[in-house]
Amino acid sequence: MSDTKTTKEQQMSDAEISKELEAIQALFVQTAPSVEKANGRMVLRNVSHSTLYFSDRPQRVVGHIGTPQFVDIWDDGENSFAEDPPNAVLAFLEQGDSEPEDVVIEITDPILKGSDLSYAVTVLEGTVPERAGACSLFIDPLGRPLSPMSVAGVNRRDRRRDRR
Repeated sequence: MSDTKTTKEQQMSDAEISKELEAIQALFVQTAPSVEKANGRMVLRNVSHSTLYFSDRPQRVVGHIGTPQFVDIWDDGENSFAEDPPNAVLAFLEQGDSEPEDVVIEITDPILKGSDLSYAVTVLEGTVPERAGACSLFIDPLGRPLSPMSVAGVNRRDRRRDRR
């Protein structure tokens, strides 16, 4: 087990953690000082050791899971990310920009190699940068890719409002 797990996480199996995160409809956030495209993948360089998760009302649960464990639970359960890949929003700051940009993507096949985390991506809206600075990846809940509370779902509502 990873050293980044809390005492509670150390006592729970990956399957139990996946089930709990799905039950609270946890959204996830990963951060890194840079992101780039490499070999057809999006790579978060020197990704944070922990992945933040949180839930909406009424639970309002906030916690951290080790990024290695997040990758380990990717294919746990019947509503796993492997079965139903999540949508995500990558917010990033390109060199010389003062305002962040974002791209809506579907992420699959996470690979953690050293301190770099890569995903295969399908772009839904926007453009993945060739290379950018500080970034945050906001990932939809397990099994709920376009729910009203999802990151991509909020983006979808904003696009609808823009058309009105």
